[in-house]
Amino acid sequence: MKHFLVVLFAVFASTSKASDVLEFDDSNFGTEITKYDLILVEFFAPWCGHCKKLAPEYEIAATALKREDPPISLAKVDCTANSDACSKFGVSGYPTLKIFRGGEFNQDYNGGRSADGIISTLKKMNGPASRVLDDAEKLKKFLANADPVIIGYFEEGNDGIKEFENIASALREDYKFGHTSLADALTEAGTNVVKLHRPKRLKSIFEDQVLTFEGKLNLNNLRNFLKDNIFGLCGHAVSTNFEKFKRPLAVALDANVDYVKNPKGSNYWRNRVMKVGKDFADQMNFAVANPADLGQFLPDSGLPENDQSAKPQKPAVVIYGSDDRKYIMADLFSLDGFKEFLEKFVKGEISAHIKSAPIPEANDEPVTVVVGKTFDEIVMDESKDVLIEFYAPWCGHCKSLEPKWNELGEKMKDNEDVVIAKMDATANETPKEYAVSGYPTIYWAPKDSKKNPRKYQGGREVADLVKFLKDNASSKIKTEL
Repeated sequence: MKHFLVVLFAVFASTSKASDVLEFDDSNFGTEITKYDLILVEFFAPWCGHCKKLAPEYEIAATALKREDPPISLAKVDCTANSDACSKFGVSGYPTLKIFRGGEFNQDYNGGRSADGIISTLKKMNGPASRVLDDAEKLKKFLANADPVIIGYFEEGNDGIKEFENIASALREDYKFGHTSLADALTEAGTNVVKLHRPKRLKSIFEDQVLTFEGKLNLNNLRNFLKDNIFGLCGHAVSTNFEKFKRPLAVALDANVDYVKNPKGSNYWRNRVMKVGKDFADQMNFAVANPADLGQFLPDSGLPENDQSAKPQKPAVVIYGSDDRKYIMADLFSLDGFKEFLEKFVKGEISAHIKSAPIPEANDEPVTVVVGKTFDEIVMDESKDVLIEFYAPWCGHCKSLEPKWNELGEKMKDNEDVVIAKMDATANETPKEYAVSGYPTIYWAPKDSKKNPRKYQGGREVADLVKFLKDNASSKIKTEL
């Protein structure tokens, strides 16, 4: 009996560890890859930290996507043991993800690397670019989609079908397309027309659920139509679509937003956002979101908190400006408060919430200290050329650079229109043009190009930095090497 239980446990353990991610190697890659109409392949190294972080997300996505119709497969190749396959497809870093169709390389994968991001991206790429909705049940099922869908209603043999399929192929990563020639559908929708169907879960009295595309059917025209209309007056924002919303964007953050478990409750505050927002539709865009779904896009602090005993809990509101700065409504949502907040924002009377260390009391050293609240004043000053280092206090490379950076500041102190600056990027927020992906990161922000800074890629010795300034500064540099 004991032996039986041990064996049973071993079988169970083995089964529980089974992976839905396929494993290819040099010996079988060429034959296995041909078996799949659509497959995502991860080229990885076992020691790679980013690969280890991706692994559980990749597993979750693989399990979910095998249930799709048709199923979507995920595979991986260990490049430390299979150099032929990895070199054939130009793998130079890890993890590298590539999409294959019908056994041939199709394109590099550029979607999100969370499970949700992988699932969302591949579902849109699954099957034909435009689904053929050739019976009433398929059409009904397609219209029941949780996402917006674009349907072409064409007579059989119409030239528009080919053009529509070509457009769908170009835009399939962003939208879901289908087309039909069913007589009943054409009678109801019209003949040789394209319509955007917003999901039923977002149905509202404040806007039409179905919009008809007007104009000549081509890629640019339809793309622009969808960009303008896909989310409607108030969309449902999640991490995978958030950056596609137009700015300025006012987002009501409500922990009860869940269109699977709580669709009615999710629309409770959304309808109130729309009631006010409809009067600002030509100046603003709107969305509702569960804070848990937005992660990195949330303000680091400053959101008003609910009284946990209050029912219902009220949303907090954040406006993401065209400059991508965040503007936080001081109080929780109310119709009057929301309207007043929008009015003040439109008039430019609201200050952005900026993550910032305290402003230094004294800042007269050769290297100027920049914090979030002084970034515009110092770095964006059009009268100065600025060379700024973004560092992390714990970064070894930053510590090595520090004495050289201080020496550079000392050499440049007599140049009044050149600023040598530094910023702790872990404690302060920067505009999107100054994105920091590693430490230290150095940007050159000359007088005439503050919105288009150049990332410094040269040597980090003092002589290298001085030469760069001599070659690029707006005014002649006064210093000696």
